[in-house]
Amino acid sequence: MKEIVLDTETTGISVKEGHRIVEIGCIELDNLIPTKNKFHCYLNPERKVSEQAFQVHGYNDEFLSKQKKFQDICQEFLDFIKGKRLIIHNAEFDLSHLNNELKLCGKDQINNEILDTLILARNKFPGSQASLDALCKKFSIDNSRRVTHTALIDCDLLSRVYINLIDQKEPTLNFKNQETEFKSENNSKISYFKKVVQPTADEIEEHKKYLKVNLKKNNFN
Repeated sequence: MKEIVLDTETTGISVKEGHRIVEIGCIELDNLIPTKNKFHCYLNPERKVSEQAFQVHGYNDEFLSKQKKFQDICQEFLDFIKGKRLIIHNAEFDLSHLNNELKLCGKDQINNEILDTLILARNKFPGSQASLDALCKKFSIDNSRRVTHTALIDCDLLSRVYINLIDQKEPTLNFKNQETEFKSENNSKISYFKKVVQPTADEIEEHKKYLKVNLKKNNFN
């Protein structure tokens, strides 16, 4: 199964305040193993970056003003994610911004299958911190490159967290014959479900091979 690990960076938190996307990063997984297929772009948000957002990702207005606009990469992005499950941490945030950008381009909202790793982590480890940094620490994943939040580095880290999340079986959590789903504010379906929590025997075997050979490597080198 092919999936897309996705992350965005923005000018601020809420689309209701007119905030826009400044970066999109995507990594393709094939049966849990990262492929060489990636999608990455910086975007001109056509507005100023908030100070809070600048402190998070470090992209200034001058740099972003020289980048393409979302409408310029819209179709390429949609083609890249078409028909694939999206793996996103705090999916409601990213989807609200992506769907806003699509709306501004006259496109339909994203209707891909969505797996929110934030929801998955909170249900697997109740009461524990579920930020990307906290999960990297829990699974001993080196996140030293994450000095600032950048979409492609965050996707790399999230792909490793995701693989660990579905490999760490919690005996008290029974996802058999379950599918948990809710509607976000932007009406997109976000779910975590048995097919992800309980991978096939072939996927588990491929995953074991991946852990032995590739997990410690930097996929971007």
